[in-house]
Amino acid sequence: MNLALAKTETGRALSDAFALARDRLPGAGSVADARQQAFEAYEGAGLPHRRIEDWKYTDLRVLMREVLPLAAAPDAAALTRAGAALKLHAIEGVRRLVLVDGVFAPKLSETANLEKGLGIRTLREVLQAGDAALQAQLFAPDSSNPLVALNSAMMTDGIVIDVADGAVLTQPLHIVHIASGAQSAAMFTRSLLNLGRAASATLVESYIAADGAKAYQAHDSLILSIGDNARLDQVRLIEDGREAFNISSSVVTLGAAAYLNTFAITSGSYVSRYQAVIAFAGEGSRVETNGVNLLNGRQHADSTLVLDHAVPNCTSREIFRSVVDDRGHSVFQGRIIVRPDAQKTDAKMMTRALLLSDEAEADNKPELEIFADDVTCGHGATTGALDESLLFYLRARGLSEKEAQALLIQAFVGEAIESIANDALREIVISAAERWLEARG
Repeated sequence: MNLALAKTETGRALSDAFALARDRLPGAGSVADARQQAFEAYEGAGLPHRRIEDWKYTDLRVLMREVLPLAAAPDAAALTRAGAALKLHAIEGVRRLVLVDGVFAPKLSETANLEKGLGIRTLREVLQAGDAALQAQLFAPDSSNPLVALNSAMMTDGIVIDVADGAVLTQPLHIVHIASGAQSAAMFTRSLLNLGRAASATLVESYIAADGAKAYQAHDSLILSIGDNARLDQVRLIEDGREAFNISSSVVTLGAAAYLNTFAITSGSYVSRYQAVIAFAGEGSRVETNGVNLLNGRQHADSTLVLDHAVPNCTSREIFRSVVDDRGHSVFQGRIIVRPDAQKTDAKMMTRALLLSDEAEADNKPELEIFADDVTCGHGATTGALDESLLFYLRARGLSEKEAQALLIQAFVGEAIESIANDALREIVISAAERWLEARG
């Protein structure tokens, strides 16, 4: 008997949206074919749900329900609103590369006078140029993940960055994603950074909303290739609107003796999911990945990380902190894989959650999959409330209850924040945490 899977109304609507969007999506020929294959992979799976182990705590069929249609290209009014939002979230001393409603905005970006060894193009340019090798790299992420497959099918624009061998960038690169508020729609972006041998760079990513932006969806994907003896420092700031959905994916490959220091803070979005796969492809590399979730109301934030140790003599450290108030829900899923050839691996992971109300929830799921025998690996997870004796101690010295709580919360997340190497960026993150604390009732 042949069985056909009937499409839901939501599924039909997305198929229609993909068909209508094809003329707007950059790239033809093999690019169009790759998009079609990716969309079919997504259609076969649909939105992830709780019966899929990696999505057990983030059931998008319940939380998101449907994928919104592709956002229209921003008009002059949208760019004006985006410019106002950009001023409120400006970071001094960085090179801004701005995407508004999923489309590169040259007038809001800084692409002139590039440092030696730095090349910047838009995703649209690359997909239209016919560079087969680069296009293959852009479509490389695993389409078995339905949201990555959907991003492959619908990606509209993004930033493609090349840093030459030996280049040491003194100015951080700042990719800013802005929802203009013109529409309730979905933005699909994908960016790529190729960091050459013995090169060094700092990458900042921000997700923000202009005044009036509400129920939009941001679907972003980032591909990082870090060469031998290269170093990348990365900071992610998720400050989307409180009704927004943010689904972000990263695929990272490290060469030999490479170093990646990455930090992410989530204080915005109604629902967010950050999923990253970091692959060690060369010996002697080190990864430090740290994160903080600051949640209240009914916010839901999921951080799912996979560190794949495939070669010997590599080191990884994960520190994750979540502070959850009201009816917020924080999820951390960390998996360390040590493959048979990855002897002398040194990998440790620690996640801790601080619950500020009886209805707050934190699900921590650290995992180790070890197939080598000469390794040093460990993980831990704790969940608890603020220490009443410390609160009493601070209150007895004249602090209000809110001030005492804020001081303890700052100390709790401080270990993760201190991992940020750039002093100015560390202060930006501390300021974001302080804003969240000040906004608490």
